[in-house]
Amino acid sequence: MINYKECPLCSSSDISLHLKCKDHFISGEEFGLYKCNTCGFIFTQNHPDENSIAKYYQSEDYISHSDTSKGLLNKLYKLVRDLMLRRKTSHLLKATGLKTGKLLDIGCGTGYFAGAMKAAGWEVTGIEPDQKARDLAYSLFGFPVISPDQISSLPSESFDAITLWHVLEHFNDPVKYFSEISRLLKPEGLCLVALPNSSSYDAVYYLKFWAAYDVPRHLWHYNPATFNRLLEKVGFRCFQTRNLPFDVFYISILSEKYKGSSLSFLKGVTRGKLYFLRSLFNRKKSSSIIYFLKKSPGQ
Repeated sequence: MINYKECPLCSSSDISLHLKCKDHFISGEEFGLYKCNTCGFIFTQNHPDENSIAKYYQSEDYISHSDTSKGLLNKLYKLVRDLMLRRKTSHLLKATGLKTGKLLDIGCGTGYFAGAMKAAGWEVTGIEPDQKARDLAYSLFGFPVISPDQISSLPSESFDAITLWHVLEHFNDPVKYFSEISRLLKPEGLCLVALPNSSSYDAVYYLKFWAAYDVPRHLWHYNPATFNRLLEKVGFRCFQTRNLPFDVFYISILSEKYKGSSLSFLKGVTRGKLYFLRSLFNRKKSSSIIYFLKKSPGQ
């Protein structure tokens, strides 16, 4: 287990327990979320190291690896995923201004986004730690998928765009990974990062039951302020944000389930709708946020 004596983001020693959260998904174990009282960053304390984290992903219900349709919620997830693929590809194409280019999708899972970009005429490469997901992505879409330890073999300044859809929160060393992203992006290349927002309306309401804490798989729990602090550290700037409008429904339904609510689906949809509407007037309170990044001048 990895224990932090100081904030991983700003190095302040003024850290304290924020919440205790249960791994509702696989292990049933409890993990502490600690908060930095200096910069506000929230992180998972005493989480498994890279050599022991794999067992917390080993479930047929982990949809980003297995592509399962088991259960109503996973069926809903896959329906919404198809709608969001069009939104994601549109965001990338508009932001880059390119009809074709080279894309690296980090944490590509079973490959649906990268597959959609390939269908749009882009040359795509995926990175995915799970062997089963890599094999499935290749069999479904036929693009190359490598393991994370092969990232250093990719040529510098070779990608027009790099995407991380709900991936960065899983990395043991985000700073190191951003160094590789900076190396791999072309000078005017675009990086899209989607993250859960620990300051969202739903996070504040559900507290320890908020499904997007997803301990211990999620190590870091960013909000717009703390993520921008990370960007300053790694030499990137955010020039635009968008929300992922359907995430709040999925997260709220799961959170109601974790609370043990009766009629959890209905309550989750109702809460999700409320928070979705409220976030239309304050994007910084959205359940999930897409950050559009470019390298800072001089990087």
